[in-house]
Amino acid sequence: MPTQQTTPATELIHRIKTRQAKIGIIGLGYVGLPLGLLFSEEKFQVLGFDIDAKKVDALNSGTSYIHRILPAEIAAAKANGFSATSDYTRLKEVDTVIIAVPTPLNEYHEPDLSYITATGDAIGPNLQAGHLVVLESTTYPGTTEEILLPILEQKNKFGLKASRNGVAATGKEFFLAFSPEREDPGNPMDRKDIPKVVGGLDEQASETAAAMYNSIFRRVVKVSTPAAAEMTKLLENIYRCVNIALVNELKLLSMRMGIDIWEVIDAAATKPFGFHPFYPGPGLGGHCIPVDPFYLSWKAKEFDFRTKFIELAGEINVGMPYHVIGSVANALNQKKKAINGSKVLMLGMAYKKDIDDLRESPALTIIELLKKEGADVCYNDPYFPTVGRGRKYDLQMKSTPLTNLGQYDCVLIVTDHSDYDYKKIVEESQLVVDTRNATKGIASPKIVRC
Repeated sequence: MPTQQTTPATELIHRIKTRQAKIGIIGLGYVGLPLGLLFSEEKFQVLGFDIDAKKVDALNSGTSYIHRILPAEIAAAKANGFSATSDYTRLKEVDTVIIAVPTPLNEYHEPDLSYITATGDAIGPNLQAGHLVVLESTTYPGTTEEILLPILEQKNKFGLKASRNGVAATGKEFFLAFSPEREDPGNPMDRKDIPKVVGGLDEQASETAAAMYNSIFRRVVKVSTPAAAEMTKLLENIYRCVNIALVNELKLLSMRMGIDIWEVIDAAATKPFGFHPFYPGPGLGGHCIPVDPFYLSWKAKEFDFRTKFIELAGEINVGMPYHVIGSVANALNQKKKAINGSKVLMLGMAYKKDIDDLRESPALTIIELLKKEGADVCYNDPYFPTVGRGRKYDLQMKSTPLTNLGQYDCVLIVTDHSDYDYKKIVEESQLVVDTRNATKGIASPKIVRC
């Protein structure tokens, strides 16, 4: 039988399957670093890139800056050849480039793609023929082809073009795909069991990306285009956003009707079909769920389409921190106290329980609003000894010990960390406002659930 002709795609796939390929990952945060460790576990050499020199130095010295990642995991990765750098010229050393950089919203709730464009500018001059580039950052449909692709083709020094169906190979191709990240901090599920969606610019790009991800995930799902993969990510998170908005609205109604929404959700969850429980809270956090609806609604305007349903859900969730402030004010009022001048201890800064992730946390908005109302605010969070400055906040605060809780006019539960002894907290506090139903099963006139 005639031997199959070797192409850049088949050569890269071979290098991946034989663990000869070197994996490059740009962005060593909550997505990029865990992904790099997965590749390292499978005996790939991994080179991580980040503009934050502190992260690079920490990793190269064997230190972890993410709570759920132990130093032993970094040490094991280093033993397998993992290293980090801020020198983007070293992209020439790798075979694949995975982009996992932030995609926040600007002050007008519009997509901020500056991290993606800056990363494209850094990759372009160092792009090599046969490279696979995969964008994982959450974004609107069309970003890979409309934003990243032109930068890579225009910035590279060798006239490289992305591989496309129907275009004859010249040996000067690179492969481009989108694969949405599905990190869920705090979820004990084995990440390898989470199916990986991939959409390449053409079939060769999809095949090479699928081969790469098949080496670390137990299932890869190919879709037809990068835009389809980008929309997949938005659908997943908008689904959650809309359903959380629904229960948040039902919570507000139930409070007026004197009904315990948590009891209602628990009862509804006993239905074995047609219902999946979602839970209300003080607002949405994390990088994806609060952001994705605005990404899609912004893009939809290009097609003269308004995503009314999605926008309404976003408005409801954005409004929840304001509901929390109103509940605190009302609870203090019942004690004949004003929020102005009251001492408030907020429990939890992370956007959800038992993680060290502050991205888009409603706690940040709640602190800002409490301070605007004149409250004297402190916080406690076992995962954040200090909270300094970020894109949208400048707190410069230290975690306050959980001692002498009686000195506070109100203890506000924003994040229901498992470390907290809620029974003891209620016993020692004057007033507890609970936004997470963390005090479920504790009967006390001190508790106000909102």
